[in-house]
Amino acid sequence: MQDRLPKREEVAQELTWRLEDIYDDEAKWEEELKKLGEVADVVASYQGKLSESAANLLGLCKADEEMSLLLDRVHGYAHMREDQDTANSKYQAMKQRAMTAYMQSAEKSAFMNPEILQLSDEKLESYYAELPELLRYKRAIGEIRRLKDHMLSSEMEQLLASAGEMQGASQKAYGMLSNADLKFPSVKDSEGNEVTLSNGRFVPTQMSKDRALRKVSFETFYGKYEEFKNTWAAMYDGELKSRIFEAKARKYNSAFEAAVDGNDVSPKVCDSLFESIHDNMDKMHRYVTLRKKLLGVDELHMYDVYVPMLPDFEMKVTYEEAKEISLKALVPLGEDYLDVVKEAYENRWIDVVENEGKRGGAYSSGVYDVHPYMLLNYNDTLDDVFTLVHEMGHSMHTWYSNKAQTIVDANYKIFVAEVASTTNEVLLYHYLKDHAKSKEEKAFIINHFLDSFKGTMFRQTMFEEFERKTCEMAEAGVPLTAESLYDVYLGLNKEYFGEDMISDPQIGWEWCRIPHFYYNFYVYQYATSFAASVAIADRILKEGAPAVEQYKKFLSSGCTQDPVSLLKIAGVDLTTKAPIDAALKVFGEAITEMEEISK
Repeated sequence: MQDRLPKREEVAQELTWRLEDIYDDEAKWEEELKKLGEVADVVASYQGKLSESAANLLGLCKADEEMSLLLDRVHGYAHMREDQDTANSKYQAMKQRAMTAYMQSAEKSAFMNPEILQLSDEKLESYYAELPELLRYKRAIGEIRRLKDHMLSSEMEQLLASAGEMQGASQKAYGMLSNADLKFPSVKDSEGNEVTLSNGRFVPTQMSKDRALRKVSFETFYGKYEEFKNTWAAMYDGELKSRIFEAKARKYNSAFEAAVDGNDVSPKVCDSLFESIHDNMDKMHRYVTLRKKLLGVDELHMYDVYVPMLPDFEMKVTYEEAKEISLKALVPLGEDYLDVVKEAYENRWIDVVENEGKRGGAYSSGVYDVHPYMLLNYNDTLDDVFTLVHEMGHSMHTWYSNKAQTIVDANYKIFVAEVASTTNEVLLYHYLKDHAKSKEEKAFIINHFLDSFKGTMFRQTMFEEFERKTCEMAEAGVPLTAESLYDVYLGLNKEYFGEDMISDPQIGWEWCRIPHFYYNFYVYQYATSFAASVAIADRILKEGAPAVEQYKKFLSSGCTQDPVSLLKIAGVDLTTKAPIDAALKVFGEAITEMEEISK
């Protein structure tokens, strides 16, 4: 691990993304930002005129589509520039200007949905018959009308739109404090060497064989979060209050119901997940018991969660090696799939390593008429290899969807967003396990799969329970203080990890550092997607070409159907508990395999 993080300008160019593919001259960004305002004015000019003629509805839809393309480019470029160095004031300002333009565009187009709702079914059908070009927008118009009971008057929609920037203040403040302003002290390992802590380097320290380093970095890291506990609580409270405000305004029974309805998913899907997880909690506790046994410790602590259960085996993977492994692991998906992956590697679609001020974590972000981009913080671990193929899965989903659909239909819903990424991970797991060079390496790979399963199926469901419980508290008028949030989180941690795990007091502050708590009930979809992905990968490996063809049809379908129906194309039915239970069965089988191989 390096003593210090490189500055942005010190990072090798081939390890940075080439955002010039969007704008090779930032003067063009300025031009398109200005044009965005002009197109938004064109959109606004149709207010009150949709009932007059099919031509007016078509004109509005075309202008709105152009506005979406411009927003995609202007905001996409600005947010990625800021993310590569969040302390760069130039790109902070650019991102703020893009967000302002986004909110102004939303205000000027706020009349659109209410006016479309006011059109009768008969009038709409006559419009489609008169101007077949309107059929390009039929699905999007149908989606608006699906939410008819929750749309407000034109004036009220404009008011909600104008409040949008204010409602995003908590998420923005969280990002600034977490990524730019929060500074961690160095800690010392068992040999007295100084190790720099950061958001990006915390998990690598937790994967260290040096237990003293794990313990001190764990306590120091969460101690720093605890220092700002009241600030984190205030930001999170503000986030939930904004959700509750909008849900009430739109006549939903709860903020959660509003969030899942936006994705055209029933709350029962998440409730079934909770039920299946709690019915199978014994498997999670069995995993914890196995971890304790294999680590050979008298007490298992939360700082023992990330270290491999086989501490004497090391597996370092350079970025170049990771690329080669990924290309071999993804062979079952076909040459056309691999060709795009190679293009991503060769043409700098990826920002690879951590630098000062860079946003933590990893993501894939698409620009519709360019190509997807990926942000990583690669650190030569096996986990980083899985992160690479995970984000590549997102990017490939975006690539296939953008190639097959217009921008109106390309943007797949969050509910299915984690399927392609996790399918890649499962394929990588099977490849690595099948090509392990020794019993120890095979056990190490199974260990990683078990940890991923724990982290995705169980941990993300635990996160969702925290989000649901705390939002219900806020909806019931219960104050969300740092202490009350701490108590809820620590209680859940004890329930999920069981009696063989000591839930150290510091872990109660983990909720402070989870950015997904600002994503409006996003996290349960990691678990449902993981279950779907286990099933899809199993079909691809067993059935070959027919399953791959169906899978690519799913990848190419954008948002042309509701998410649950889209998954049925790939052979998965999440209207039942079957995929969740089947995935948890695989988890149990992997635990048994690990128990046998490590005897």
